Amino acid sequence: MKRLIAGLLTAVVLTATACGGAGQNTEQNKGEAAEASAVTAEEPAAEEPAAEDPSAEEPAAEEPKEDGEAQQAAEDTIPYWTEDSAAAASIVSYVKAVTEESSERFIPEEERIAVFDFDGTLYGELYPTYFDTCLMMHRALHDDTYEAPAEIREYAKTLEDALLNFEPEPDSKLSSAQCSAEMFKGLTHEEYSAYIREYMKEPAYGFEGMTYAEGFYKPMTALVQYLSEHGFTVFISSGSERTIVRELIKGKLDQWVPSYRVIGSTFSLAATGQGDKDGRKYTYAPEDQVIMEGNLVVKNQKTNKVFSIVNEIGAAPVLVFGNSSGDLAMGQYAVQNGGQAYMLLCDDTERDYGKPDVAESFAKECADLGFTTVSMKNDFAAIYGDGAVKVVPQTAPEEASEGQTAEAAEEPAVEETADPAGNEAEEEALSPAA
Repeated sequence: MKRLIAGLLTAVVLTATACGGAGQNTEQNKGEAAEASAVTAEEPAAEEPAAEDPSAEEPAAEEPKEDGEAQQAAEDTIPYWTEDSAAAASIVSYVKAVTEESSERFIPEEERIAVFDFDGTLYGELYPTYFDTCLMMHRALHDDTYEAPAEIREYAKTLEDALLNFEPEPDSKLSSAQCSAEMFKGLTHEEYSAYIREYMKEPAYGFEGMTYAEGFYKPMTALVQYLSEHGFTVFISSGSERTIVRELIKGKLDQWVPSYRVIGSTFSLAATGQGDKDGRKYTYAPEDQVIMEGNLVVKNQKTNKVFSIVNEIGAAPVLVFGNSSGDLAMGQYAVQNGGQAYMLLCDDTERDYGKPDVAESFAKECADLGFTTVSMKNDFAAIYGDGAVKVVPQTAPEEASEGQTAEAAEEPAVEETADPAGNEAEEEALSPAA
């Protein structure tokens, strides 16, 4: 993607008042008048220490109350969300209800499970597509150290051109995920991880002042921290391959979501000395290393996300956060078990590559299911880091839409709310947005 990026990056006293008081003089005989007068003259000086007393300290005595109010206000606020965000207020209200022991809705800590989708929910589905797909195209087309199979290279080139020109995705039996699995075959797992880390240093396509490693939504990162601090165990369930997600969250989310709580699509693995033997019949040897075997085992999308929650977590989440039709299944699973689901709407076209039509359609779908929606445009006070600037002009492919039937014109919207990382079935082509 380097050659494509280069052509598009352009762009808040306490005041104490001392009060003096006059002492009382005792009537003395005339011979003692001078002495009494002298005592009287000295009394103002003796009163000065008293001036530092109650009145000056009264405001300070109120400070604990003020601090308590400030602390409560902070607990009722999630950083980087707008002050009038109904979605944020809903989340805070829910958290209060389930964490207060006297509440009828109280949930013990061990049952407070929250599951987040990754792409488009925690991390930007950066233009023109998901990180893992950008990684795939980079490997196939722009990595001078690797020569991709001709069929994969052709698919990647057609896909890249289509994405950059707002054209329909190529009709292909190939999928981005399977292509990635094949192209990393033979690398040790650490070599594969290192490759991901290296690509994360690249400038995020369509933005200035941000690398792929920095493409996290600040309000959602703050939300993960907020939930963790209130006794929730947070998991990530992504359509992207899990090693990719684990590398991306290092230094960003892993203090609240350790790698073992990341669920994702799965690539097959093997041992270097395993050969053609099945893993059930081979014993890992001292000299062995884990290598990428080259196949996509499970695509963690839609109902597969429910299955992975059952298999890998073993309990239903009480909170689910997503952004696409690929997340509706696990949202329904949470609601079915008494939880709540929140879905992000990709409606910000100023700070991100939003798609209002897609957001509007998805909002209706979520409303029908009883899910709460989060407007990136209206609920997020910030999206990315302070230095991140969107630089690629967002131009809708109007020409391609003209003359299409209403059904055909809506097809991209359905695909765009599909699943992260090309979450369509393996035999279908990659969907470029969510």
